[in-house]
Amino acid sequence: MRHAGTQEMETERLVLRRLTPEDAGMMYQNWANDPQVTKFLRWEPHKNADETRELLTAWALLYPNGDYYQWGIVEKATGQVFGSISVFTSSSAEPERDPWPGFDHTNGVWEVGYCIGRKWWNHGFTTEALNAVVEYWFKNTDSNWLACSHAVENPASGKVMTKAGFVYDHDSVYHKFDGTPVPCKCYALTREHHNILLRG
Repeated sequence: MRHAGTQEMETERLVLRRLTPEDAGMMYQNWANDPQVTKFLRWEPHKNADETRELLTAWALLYPNGDYYQWGIVEKATGQVFGSISVFTSSSAEPERDPWPGFDHTNGVWEVGYCIGRKWWNHGFTTEALNAVVEYWFKNTDSNWLACSHAVENPASGKVMTKAGFVYDHDSVYHKFDGTPVPCKCYALTREHHNILLRG
Protein backbone atom coordinates (compact mmCIF):
# COMPACT_ATOMS: atom_id res chain seq x y z
CA MET A 1 0.00 0.00 0.00
CA ARG A 2 1.23 3.48 -0.86
CA HIS A 3 1.49 5.81 2.13
CA ALA A 4 2.06 9.54 2.54
CA GLY A 5 2.44 10.09 6.31
CA THR A 6 1.30 13.16 8.23
CA GLN A 7 1.66 16.21 6.01
CA GLU A 8 0.34 19.66 6.85
CA MET A 9 -3.04 20.66 5.42
CA GLU A 10 -5.09 23.82 5.44
CA THR A 11 -8.86 24.35 5.23
CA GLU A 12 -10.92 27.52 5.37
CA ARG A 13 -10.74 27.79 9.17
CA LEU A 14 -8.16 25.18 10.19
CA VAL A 15 -4.57 24.08 9.94
CA LEU A 16 -3.97 20.35 10.35
CA ARG A 17 -0.36 19.71 11.34
CA ARG A 18 1.89 17.41 13.32
CA LEU A 19 1.68 17.79 17.08
CA THR A 20 4.85 18.46 19.07
CA PRO A 21 5.70 18.24 22.80
CA GLU A 22 5.39 22.06 22.83
CA ASP A 23 1.64 21.61 22.24
CA ALA A 24 1.24 19.76 25.57
CA GLY A 25 -0.13 22.75 27.48
CA MET A 26 -2.87 23.52 24.96
CA MET A 27 -3.71 19.86 24.38
CA TYR A 28 -4.07 19.25 28.11
CA GLN A 29 -6.15 22.39 28.72
CA ASN A 30 -8.30 22.28 25.59
CA TRP A 31 -9.30 18.62 25.50
CA ALA A 32 -7.06 15.92 27.01
CA ASN A 33 -8.04 16.65 30.65
CA ASP A 34 -11.81 16.74 30.01
CA PRO A 35 -13.82 13.62 30.97
CA GLN A 36 -16.67 14.84 28.74
CA VAL A 37 -14.35 14.75 25.71
CA THR A 38 -12.77 11.37 26.52
CA LYS A 39 -16.02 9.72 27.66
CA PHE A 40 -16.36 7.61 24.49
CA LEU A 41 -12.65 7.33 23.63
CA ARG A 42 -10.30 4.46 24.45
CA TRP A 43 -8.15 6.52 26.82
CA GLU A 44 -8.80 8.17 30.17
CA PRO A 45 -8.43 11.95 30.79
CA HIS A 46 -4.85 13.03 31.38
CA LYS A 47 -3.99 13.85 35.00
CA ASN A 48 -1.54 16.66 34.16
CA ALA A 49 0.29 18.33 31.28
CA ASP A 50 3.36 16.15 31.90
CA GLU A 51 1.32 13.08 30.93
CA THR A 52 0.26 14.89 27.74
CA ARG A 53 3.87 15.86 26.99
CA GLU A 54 5.00 12.23 27.38
CA LEU A 55 2.39 11.13 24.85
CA LEU A 56 3.37 13.85 22.36
CA THR A 57 7.04 12.93 22.77
CA ALA A 58 6.15 9.33 21.87
CA TRP A 59 4.12 10.49 18.86
CA ALA A 60 7.06 12.62 17.66
CA LEU A 61 9.10 9.41 17.29
CA LEU A 62 6.40 7.91 15.06
CA TYR A 63 6.00 10.82 12.63
CA PRO A 64 8.93 9.75 10.40
CA ASN A 65 6.96 6.57 9.56
CA GLY A 66 5.11 6.85 6.27
CA ASP A 67 2.13 4.91 7.62
CA TYR A 68 1.62 7.14 10.68
CA TYR A 69 -1.23 9.67 10.44
CA GLN A 70 -1.87 11.97 13.41
CA TRP A 71 -2.81 15.62 13.01
CA GLY A 72 -3.35 18.37 15.53
CA ILE A 73 -6.36 20.58 14.66
CA VAL A 74 -5.50 24.29 14.92
CA GLU A 75 -8.02 27.12 14.70
CA LYS A 76 -6.56 29.74 12.37
CA ALA A 77 -8.43 32.61 14.05
CA THR A 78 -6.90 32.00 17.48
CA GLY A 79 -3.87 29.75 16.90
CA GLN A 80 -5.31 27.35 19.48
CA VAL A 81 -4.67 23.62 19.08
CA PHE A 82 -8.08 22.25 20.08
CA GLY A 83 -8.21 18.64 18.92
CA SER A 84 -6.64 15.80 16.99
CA ILE A 85 -7.59 13.56 14.09
CA SER A 86 -5.81 10.37 13.07
CA VAL A 87 -5.99 7.42 10.70
CA PHE A 88 -4.90 4.11 12.22
CA THR A 89 -5.04 0.40 11.47
CA SER A 90 -7.83 -0.85 13.66
CA SER A 91 -7.54 -4.47 12.51
CA SER A 92 -4.10 -4.93 14.03
CA ALA A 93 -5.10 -3.05 17.19
CA GLU A 94 -8.27 -5.09 17.67
CA PRO A 95 -8.22 -8.43 15.86
CA GLU A 96 -11.52 -9.39 17.49
CA ARG A 97 -13.34 -6.63 15.63
CA ASP A 98 -15.86 -7.53 12.94
CA PRO A 99 -13.74 -8.21 9.83
CA TRP A 100 -15.89 -6.06 7.52
CA PRO A 101 -17.23 -8.75 5.19
CA GLY A 102 -17.41 -7.51 1.62
CA PHE A 103 -14.48 -5.12 2.05
CA ASP A 104 -10.91 -5.75 0.95
CA HIS A 105 -8.61 -5.77 3.96
CA THR A 106 -5.43 -6.90 2.29
CA ASN A 107 -3.84 -3.73 3.68
CA GLY A 108 -5.66 -3.82 7.02
CA VAL A 109 -8.68 -1.82 8.16
CA TRP A 110 -7.78 1.87 8.24
CA GLU A 111 -10.01 3.91 10.51
CA VAL A 112 -10.35 7.62 11.24
CA GLY A 113 -10.56 8.75 14.86
CA TYR A 114 -10.96 12.28 16.20
CA CYS A 115 -11.67 14.35 19.28
CA ILE A 116 -11.96 18.08 19.90
CA GLY A 117 -12.32 20.34 22.93
CA ARG A 118 -15.83 21.07 24.20
CA LYS A 119 -15.50 24.80 23.57
CA TRP A 120 -15.26 24.04 19.84
CA TRP A 121 -18.22 21.64 19.62
CA ASN A 122 -21.16 22.38 17.31
CA HIS A 123 -19.30 24.73 14.96
CA GLY A 124 -18.63 22.29 12.11
CA PHE A 125 -14.91 22.07 12.87
CA THR A 126 -14.81 18.27 13.13
CA THR A 127 -16.63 17.85 9.82
CA GLU A 128 -14.21 20.31 8.20
CA ALA A 129 -11.21 18.39 9.54
CA LEU A 130 -12.67 14.99 8.61
CA ASN A 131 -13.42 16.12 5.05
CA ALA A 132 -9.81 17.28 4.70
CA VAL A 133 -8.41 13.98 5.98
CA VAL A 134 -10.72 11.94 3.71
CA GLU A 135 -9.62 13.95 0.67
CA TYR A 136 -5.98 13.59 1.70
CA TRP A 137 -6.39 9.84 2.16
CA PHE A 138 -7.87 9.11 -1.25
CA LYS A 139 -5.51 11.53 -3.01
CA ASN A 140 -2.27 10.34 -1.39
CA THR A 141 -2.78 6.61 -0.77
CA ASP A 142 -4.02 3.81 -3.00
CA SER A 143 -6.41 2.49 -0.34
CA ASN A 144 -9.93 1.81 -1.66
CA TRP A 145 -11.85 2.54 1.52
CA LEU A 146 -11.78 4.08 4.97
CA ALA A 147 -13.64 3.10 8.14
CA CYS A 148 -15.05 5.15 11.02
CA SER A 149 -16.93 4.21 14.19
CA HIS A 150 -18.63 5.93 17.09
CA ALA A 151 -20.10 4.89 20.42
CA VAL A 152 -23.84 4.18 20.20
CA GLU A 153 -24.29 6.73 23.01
CA ASN A 154 -22.56 9.42 20.93
CA PRO A 155 -24.82 9.92 17.88
CA ALA A 156 -23.42 13.43 17.24
CA SER A 157 -20.22 11.78 16.04
CA GLY A 158 -22.27 9.70 13.58
CA LYS A 159 -23.72 12.90 12.10
CA VAL A 160 -20.20 14.14 11.44
CA MET A 161 -19.37 10.88 9.64
CA THR A 162 -22.45 10.95 7.40
CA LYS A 163 -21.79 14.60 6.50
CA ALA A 164 -18.36 13.49 5.27
CA GLY A 165 -19.92 10.77 3.12
CA PHE A 166 -19.50 7.72 5.38
CA VAL A 167 -22.25 5.11 5.17
CA TYR A 168 -23.43 3.02 8.13
CA ASP A 169 -22.37 -0.63 7.75
CA HIS A 170 -22.84 -2.60 11.01
CA ASP A 171 -22.89 -2.56 14.80
CA SER A 172 -19.86 -3.77 16.74
CA VAL A 173 -18.07 -3.36 20.06
CA TYR A 174 -14.73 -1.69 20.65
CA HIS A 175 -12.76 -1.77 23.86
CA LYS A 176 -11.19 1.01 25.86
CA PHE A 177 -7.53 0.52 26.77
CA ASP A 178 -8.68 -0.70 30.20
CA GLY A 179 -10.82 -3.41 28.56
CA THR A 180 -14.22 -1.73 29.02
CA PRO A 181 -16.50 -2.72 26.10
CA VAL A 182 -18.22 0.12 24.21
CA PRO A 183 -21.08 -0.72 21.79
CA CYS A 184 -20.50 1.19 18.58
CA LYS A 185 -21.76 1.80 15.05
CA CYS A 186 -19.32 1.30 12.18
CA TYR A 187 -19.28 3.26 8.93
CA ALA A 188 -17.34 2.99 5.70
CA LEU A 189 -16.47 5.28 2.81
CA THR A 190 -15.23 3.73 -0.43
CA ARG A 191 -13.08 5.47 -3.00
CA GLU A 192 -15.87 4.91 -5.53
CA HIS A 193 -18.50 6.57 -3.33
CA HIS A 194 -16.10 9.42 -2.51
CA ASN A 195 -15.55 10.06 -6.24
CA ILE A 196 -19.32 10.11 -6.83
CA LEU A 197 -19.72 12.68 -4.04
CA LEU A 198 -16.95 14.83 -5.54
CA ARG A 199 -18.69 14.81 -8.90
CA GLY A 200 -22.10 15.35 -7.30
